[in-house]
Amino acid sequence: MKRLPTVPAPIARDTAELYASWFRCLADPTRIQILNLLARERRPMTVGEIVDRVDVGQSTVSVHLRKLAETCFVLVEHERTASLFRVNEQCIGCFPSASEVVMGKVPDGRMPERRPGATARRARSRVSHAREQETIR
Repeated sequence: MKRLPTVPAPIARDTAELYASWFRCLADPTRIQILNLLARERRPMTVGEIVDRVDVGQSTVSVHLRKLAETCFVLVEHERTASLFRVNEQCIGCFPSASEVVMGKVPDGRMPERRPGATARRARSRVSHAREQETIR
């Protein structure tokens, strides 16, 4: 008895928007260079180190790093006055190819959600404070 292939479920709008944000993020060559550098280095790097290696201005690199952090491609660690950026191995490992998305082969819940303001210390402290308040209640 032949088994008929299962028809993939349609992609929910919010899932499609999440995937689209990932593809938009990677649609910039400078972001690809930065992500490639961090993936090759396999260590946290400062903005200055990244600027020296990708030959792009500091403010431009900072904007691109913010976008990469918001979409979870990079993680940010703050050490005194420096911000250190490293590739998010988990995120890169689960990033689907375009064909997986179109074919419906990416399981729901596999992708991390966007993190607007992921690099802002002030925004993180507000989130931490809000979580503390929820715990107290």
